[in-house]
Amino acid sequence: HAFEEVDDDDKASPDDSSKPFKVADITNPIYSCDPKRQKKNHTTWDIATAPGHTLQPASGKVLFTYDVIWIENKELHWASRWDIYLSMDSAIPAKVHWLSILNSLMIVAVLSGMIACILLRNLRRDLARYNRLSQDEESRSEDLEEFGWKLVHADVFRPPSTHPMLLAVFCGTGVQLLCMAFFSIIFSSIGFLSPANRGALVMAQLLLFVLMGSVAGYTTARIYKAFKGKSWQHATALTAFFYPGLFFFVFIILNIVARIQESSDAVPFGTLVVLLVLWFGISTPLVFFGAYFGYRQETFDFPTKVSSIPRQIPDQPWYMGLPFTLFVGGILPFGACFVELYFILASVWMDQYYYVFGFLLLVFLILILTATEINVLFNYFQLCGENYHWWWRSFATAGSTAFYVFLYSIIYFQSLQANTLPTYMLYFGYMSLVSLGIFLM
Repeated sequence: HAFEEVDDDDKASPDDSSKPFKVADITNPIYSCDPKRQKKNHTTWDIATAPGHTLQPASGKVLFTYDVIWIENKELHWASRWDIYLSMDSAIPAKVHWLSILNSLMIVAVLSGMIACILLRNLRRDLARYNRLSQDEESRSEDLEEFGWKLVHADVFRPPSTHPMLLAVFCGTGVQLLCMAFFSIIFSSIGFLSPANRGALVMAQLLLFVLMGSVAGYTTARIYKAFKGKSWQHATALTAFFYPGLFFFVFIILNIVARIQESSDAVPFGTLVVLLVLWFGISTPLVFFGAYFGYRQETFDFPTKVSSIPRQIPDQPWYMGLPFTLFVGGILPFGACFVELYFILASVWMDQYYYVFGFLLLVFLILILTATEINVLFNYFQLCGENYHWWWRSFATAGSTAFYVFLYSIIYFQSLQANTLPTYMLYFGYMSLVSLGIFLM
């Protein structure tokens, strides 16, 4: 470092916010600080320790300066300037991602084997029972007697008795978020969203969420019509305003906190107006547009008819209760994606790069497949217990992965070493919104 000399007759800044002062008295300045030399050399250790130069005591405020020399790499092509970030092999070897994917594939293989064994065993047993020839009518009637999940064939498609409209809205919003996430990862993996364009990924997600409003409205309409609902206007409006309204409300509060802290991440007022225009001007009309076509479609043709009298549900064992089902149903899908989740959290909260969207696409597909298979297993066990209230249970079992994501975010937060209340509010506020989106998706 070198002291920089400032004369007494220096003029103040245009806004008169500072007064002229002398930084230091330098009796024997080094080359880079000598005003009499026309050619300025960069300060080096040899210059500072040259003969005749001694340490000078500072008599006032000291201004430390440094020099930066940029050297152009002639061998690097302009189109390849982001390859070091796209590969990330120097920071995070690709072997880590492949091991994570291999671990996830092992989980999928185990679940697929369990489902295949269960279906094949029951199908083989049923065929053997129906093809077996009985000697008398009494034995034949006993062989053909229904048991297990077959006893609830007249109730399995009965609409949920608790909040059917809310379930339809959650399904519509979940399909909207699922399509947004899928197409965002697809476009990023094939290079449409360049890392050189800052904010392109966030903008693409917002636009995809807005455009997928028609899918949300259509899905809500089809499911709510299958539930024989009558308040279709209310269901459509709830789809258009529930999750976006909750997200926008929390986002406004967190943005106010960021502005109070004078954070550079605070969203300006003009951007908030643009978000409102996208929400009310494009997303909401598309939701009603999709719902219009959804309600015009025919109702789902279920393979069995629903009886007029609900069947009584017997007492269920403890391991088929809702807490245990949610506990087990979410841990396997989370185990298939927690490694990539760590890298994503590091890129969001630690300003690290994450552009290996090819790995993310594979993990995303494995996550969907794992959640689907674990849902099939639990639904089968529940129906074998003659419990036909599977609608909400099926939705919550796959969504319980969001609970583990939020729990993992609490553990990850300890590595950030935050000690202020606004930091807690911003982190857990945004992670709560992300976890809610994963639950619906």
